[in-house]
Amino acid sequence: MSQIKAKLQQDLKDAMKAKDIFKRETIRFLMSALKQVEVDERRELSDDDIFKIIQKSVKQREDAAKQYREAERPDLYEKEEKEAALLKSYLPRQLPEEELKAIVTEVIADTGASGMKDMGRVIKEVMAKVGSTADGKSVSNVVKALLS
Repeated sequence: MSQIKAKLQQDLKDAMKAKDIFKRETIRFLMSALKQVEVDERRELSDDDIFKIIQKSVKQREDAAKQYREAERPDLYEKEEKEAALLKSYLPRQLPEEELKAIVTEVIADTGASGMKDMGRVIKEVMAKVGSTADGKSVSNVVKALLS
């Protein structure tokens, strides 16, 4: 079993003992998503696979929070923001923007990218290097800034 999955299960047990309903339900939802992928693909998930699923869940929560804020629903907005923050705590430390810029600059030099037409190739290479330590949106923003 992967380390992150074991940590999630232990945190779920702790939340149940502490009667922390919010944390329990958030972790259960995430565990359900992990189990669904395992069943669909008939394989054990690696830590990288789990991080990708967590990142996807965080993005969904942030998008929902944005929509709730625009719809003036502060109660639902706050719930989504708290869930996103809890899920982010299971992700590895995110790269600071300076380190990300250095990696993107290196990839641009290696690939010989010269303009926005090469953006997709650069993003693909950068994502392969950084893995789950940076989200796609921040990588895209840095690449866009450096290529334009």
